[in-house]
Amino acid sequence: MAHEHDNTQNWAEAEGDIYDFAAIQAKWQPIWDELKPFETSDPDDNRPRKYVLDMFPYPSGDLHMGHAEVYALGDIVARYWRHQGFNVLHPIGWDSFGLPAENAAIKRGIDPRGWTYDNIAQQKKSMKLYAASFDWSREIHTSDPEYYKWNQWLFLQMYKKGLAYRKDSWVNWDPVDQTVLANEQVLADGTSERSGAVVVKKKLTQWYFKITDYADRLLDDLNQLEGAWPSKVLQMQRNWIGRSIGADVDFTIEGRAAPVTVFTTRPDTLFGATFMVVAPDADLASELVADAAPELQAAFKEYLVKVQNSTEIERQATDREKTGVFLGRYAINPVNGERLPIWAADYVLADYGHGAVMAVPAHDQRDLDFARAFDLPVRVVVDTLAPITGAIPVVTEGMLDGSEELPQLDPASTGIALAGEGRLINSGALNGMSKNTAVAAMITTLTDAGTGRAAKNYRLRDWLISRQRYWGTPIPIIHGEDGTEIPVPEDQLPVLLPPTEGLDLKPKGTSPLGGATDWVNVPNPIDGTPAKRDADTMDTFVDSSWYFLRFLNPNDDTKAFDPKEADKWAPVDQYVGGVEHAILHLLYARFITKVLHDLGYLNFTEPFSALLNQGMVILDGAKMSKSKGNLVYFTEEIDRHGVDAVRLTMAFAGPPEDDIDWADVSPVGSSKFLARAWRVAKDVTSAPEVDWSTGDVALRRVTHRFLADAPGLTESFKFNVVVARLMELVNATRKVIDTGAGPADAAVREAAEVTAMALNLFAPYTAEDMWERLGYEPCVALVQWRKADPTLLVTESLTAVVQVDGKVRDRFEVSPKIDADELEKLARESRAVIRSLGDREIVKVIVRAPRLVSFVTKP
Repeated sequence: MAHEHDNTQNWAEAEGDIYDFAAIQAKWQPIWDELKPFETSDPDDNRPRKYVLDMFPYPSGDLHMGHAEVYALGDIVARYWRHQGFNVLHPIGWDSFGLPAENAAIKRGIDPRGWTYDNIAQQKKSMKLYAASFDWSREIHTSDPEYYKWNQWLFLQMYKKGLAYRKDSWVNWDPVDQTVLANEQVLADGTSERSGAVVVKKKLTQWYFKITDYADRLLDDLNQLEGAWPSKVLQMQRNWIGRSIGADVDFTIEGRAAPVTVFTTRPDTLFGATFMVVAPDADLASELVADAAPELQAAFKEYLVKVQNSTEIERQATDREKTGVFLGRYAINPVNGERLPIWAADYVLADYGHGAVMAVPAHDQRDLDFARAFDLPVRVVVDTLAPITGAIPVVTEGMLDGSEELPQLDPASTGIALAGEGRLINSGALNGMSKNTAVAAMITTLTDAGTGRAAKNYRLRDWLISRQRYWGTPIPIIHGEDGTEIPVPEDQLPVLLPPTEGLDLKPKGTSPLGGATDWVNVPNPIDGTPAKRDADTMDTFVDSSWYFLRFLNPNDDTKAFDPKEADKWAPVDQYVGGVEHAILHLLYARFITKVLHDLGYLNFTEPFSALLNQGMVILDGAKMSKSKGNLVYFTEEIDRHGVDAVRLTMAFAGPPEDDIDWADVSPVGSSKFLARAWRVAKDVTSAPEVDWSTGDVALRRVTHRFLADAPGLTESFKFNVVVARLMELVNATRKVIDTGAGPADAAVREAAEVTAMALNLFAPYTAEDMWERLGYEPCVALVQWRKADPTLLVTESLTAVVQVDGKVRDRFEVSPKIDADELEKLARESRAVIRSLGDREIVKVIVRAPRLVSFVTKP
């Protein structure tokens, strides 16, 4: 590691004072525990409210450096708003269900409860040491029955509303963790975000939340968050929802009573459809091939096995060789009556649209690659050389047969699909129309004929919440012998997890709960007949989708949350956490919030009004990991440098969204600054009642400029700039102590008090100790932010900088009210400027009054 490891205490002693961070931490921790300054339980507190929330941690071990960053940054925000006179709710809890705990318990041969709650105890101890200003009276653990009871209540509300349902479907299967994954939990390379294993497809009966019913609202309401959420996160959510506008087209299938509906964004190209493609793993494919010749059925079954062992990423790769099998069936094109052969091909996904596409190979590259591979027809229906406005060139059949004038109009020969816009050709009444006009006209034609309609399609799929593991919320459904689904009565919640004794928790493809015979087998609550509990557990993202509401009344066993408290506090004013949750957690929380709004429990539709994403803490340019041997341990850094130095380093390292390379920062430098600030308070000899206005004017200007500028910088998350300005203030104060009126100067006391107040944002132990040394009772965290005196913000003079060809040549003092003409005149009269010009000619004078004059010259 590149950063220093000297002894901060020895350095401080060499300066003549002792700054002992360990002693300061030990002193203030019990005092804060007794005073509980950050609890927000007083119903008569009429201050304006702010809800600041950090993404809660998973208890996989002790805190790590990523936690050190996020909880330092979130705490800056919470402490800042308290200084601004707000009643701030800043709670903490643990996201304590999930596979990591279960896998760790299996590996160690223990109950996941013990492993989980031992880790929570360790993290809580470290969190308290880290001095984040949490309201500990609101602590929650999602694995407590008192919490997951309300997961089950939420499920039942969703079930009643028709938003929770069970169906057979092909799902993403993690072969290592032996459980299903939501689409969002499959990484871009086709691997599981949980185990890293390559995800495969498996057909199972699973529970889903119908998030697609909210797709339009989830997409459109992102506009409300512009400027308050990072643009990258907004775009990631828009891309994931992926709304497409087009048409549903009904194709009659020979020998089948019901038509097959296909979604397309280009209904204008229907005349160019020459075949149909069905996803091999869609039920439709198996149905269509069932009546085909035996050799076709055998070929299909063999092909389906290969497809099931492929990832979606592989299937969607544009450079992959196209494969498929003919199903022996034909569809009828509704606009021209042509028979279209139906193929099964892996580049079509079962959960896109309706699992089938009309193939227009001349204008879609994947369709073209497939058509060329299997010698299927290619028909051009868009002249991409024709201008969208103006004259329409006539394209004859002869041109398509080999004219050198328009070679790109023959994709069957070139292998390049014509994806651009142009004018419709070979399309009957649509000929000559532009794309948009033709799309509208075709939708009208389909609607009038009853063979299609305008439609929207989404990349977003319903949220698969079933998990075949033990350590999660039991699903509150009982299954009758006849297959009926009976919701557990609400007065029987929670459905408790059974003990692990006698259960085999090892992943085996089915839920371990199925082996808890006494737990699974229950009487039907309606008629008393034998029935079984649902043995799956819920995705842990259900836990975190509404936890911000549980913090409002975490000890209330009568309701999930109090709508009246939600009216007071929610939505969250500032949410802080990693960008890795940009899709999963944030999308689900937005969905559940909208559902609860529609159910009448909330008066808002977005859970998090503002979002701050922090970067990663890395080392020597690489992500930290045990396998790389490049871990920096939280407890070691705290022991070596102190809590305040680590927190200050996190804030000073750069913009919050940037990664922090721990090899490039200096917690030792932070320690030295803190010792210097602490000694300022120690050196002050004037009484708290001293008249500040009698102090050093220059220092007072620095102090009040800081007071004026720091709020705006903090609210725009420029924490590193605030720290830099705070260092300037301490240096200016030290200068007056050493060379001016000394420790008795009233301006020194004023500056020291402002330093302690502001330092509370970053280094609460040091700030509190300074505040006490200045003669005040705790807590500095609750002190109102001082108002800047506007008369001290007016500068008597400014230093003008004169540059010639980018090089500084002169400086001189000017009045801050001087106008540009006067400043330029002064600059021209500067001897240094004239000398530097020599015989060169001034070709441009740039005046940025009243601070900078630049001369651009040539010989």
